[in-house]
Amino acid sequence: MPDLIHDFIFDTARRAPAGEALVHGPHRLDYAALAAHVERAAGAVLAAGVLRGERVAVYLDKRVENVAAMFGASAAGAVFVPVNPLLKADQVAYILADCNVRVLLTSPERLAQLGPALKDCPDLRVVYVTGDTPAQVGGVEVRAWDAAQQAPDPGQLAARRAVDADMAAILYTSGSTGRPKGVVLSHRNMVAGARSVASYLGNTPQDRILSVLPLSFDYGLSQLTTAFLTGATVVLMNYLFPKDIMTAVLEEGITGLAAVPPLWIQLSALAWPRESTLRYLTNSGGAMPTATVHTLRAALPGVQLFLMYGLTEAFRSTYLPPAELDRRPDSMGRAIPNAEVMVVRPDGSLCEPNEPGELVHRGALVSLGYWNDPAKTAERFRPAPGQHPALPLTEMAVWSGDTVRRDEEGFLYFIGRSDDMIKVSGYRISPSEVEEVAHASGLVQEAAAFGVPHPVLGQAIVLLAVAREPGLEPAALLKECQRRLPAYMVPAHIALCTEPFPRNPNGKFDRKLLRQSYTTLFESTPTP
Repeated sequence: MPDLIHDFIFDTARRAPAGEALVHGPHRLDYAALAAHVERAAGAVLAAGVLRGERVAVYLDKRVENVAAMFGASAAGAVFVPVNPLLKADQVAYILADCNVRVLLTSPERLAQLGPALKDCPDLRVVYVTGDTPAQVGGVEVRAWDAAQQAPDPGQLAARRAVDADMAAILYTSGSTGRPKGVVLSHRNMVAGARSVASYLGNTPQDRILSVLPLSFDYGLSQLTTAFLTGATVVLMNYLFPKDIMTAVLEEGITGLAAVPPLWIQLSALAWPRESTLRYLTNSGGAMPTATVHTLRAALPGVQLFLMYGLTEAFRSTYLPPAELDRRPDSMGRAIPNAEVMVVRPDGSLCEPNEPGELVHRGALVSLGYWNDPAKTAERFRPAPGQHPALPLTEMAVWSGDTVRRDEEGFLYFIGRSDDMIKVSGYRISPSEVEEVAHASGLVQEAAAFGVPHPVLGQAIVLLAVAREPGLEPAALLKECQRRLPAYMVPAHIALCTEPFPRNPNGKFDRKLLRQSYTTLFESTPTP
């Protein structure tokens, strides 16, 4: 069995060389061809003088070179750092400097945008570019990626081979609170995660998976690793509109599709044909509104829907089997195979059924911490609860910061993130509870709730929404909230937006940006 993440490709190439591996536009690679691309990419990494464990960043849209470079860096004993193509120059430069990147692969257009920002990346030694090679930029040597492709010496690759405890990748979080953090994943983390997810999704070589999420997002990268493990096909897509996704599903015979809630809300509004090749849908990155679940299931009967919950720090944590959807559509499920998920009190003791507590994840998927940030690592990675006192070495778990509850049958329910929870007159309120009511009204396409300072209540609830039909008045939505929510959960302010909400680079709502315009809303409210 493969021990390292790039072994998936080479193992499948030996087993089924003619199986289709990767599709991007007119480019269609079988596993033998993909393995050859990865080998040549490893040769380019070695030619740049990269040492074992050094970082190689990829700043490209989804394409063959992107995939080959990531897994090629891994084969060369390096650590790959996928950078979201939506990030701007200063954000990219921060990541390159923070994790001491030695080699960067990008396009001439993106390199031109980076320009002067590269002066803040002292460890950067070589920039590879696709296509035409520009002149030297910012004092950094620039080379042509295509010309650097070369089959490496097998002995050189063998000497660089890692063990499964070594670093494989660094994934940067979206940075919704302060600077983004680099989550360090070992080969063991990624291999265990792929095996676990592929087992419950039932992936086979017959699956065709549409890759629409960023490869810098753990959920997006997971589409590659599960496919390459099982010999399935990945179709890379840089989509512009939700309808483009539906078109690709139909034209490419897609069987598996993954998305985050804001995208699922848009996809559920499309007129899907009653018959398609889709076998399953998956959701992560936030709770999918129950109304959207019902709409998707009605539009795509017979397609399995997997609701999942994941942490970048542990790759994936829970899933709800499709057979449980009718009984508990609001559940995030139970632990994925080869993981233990606990609900604990602040002192580490286990919560009783239905008692809210913090979700703590232990097992092979727990990452190696945050790159170059021992303080934040110590906050989130702490000793696993319940460890036997006779064990001399401490096992670390991920303390998620998310509040959940577990029912009597062991199924988990998300309540809220500790930093998103709203506290009104002493009541703790999850934004998702308010948003769920807004969606259930049938009046809105999108909804986001958050707390803002209030001189009397401590915090007040603001609800932003995008109307499903023109002419909606805030009073109508307020009436629905008053009908369905206790008084302390009714929004103090409702605003209707005409444009879709801003999203962070991973496609989730940017709550921090939404909240900024409303932080002083109640400053003039008189105190009693």
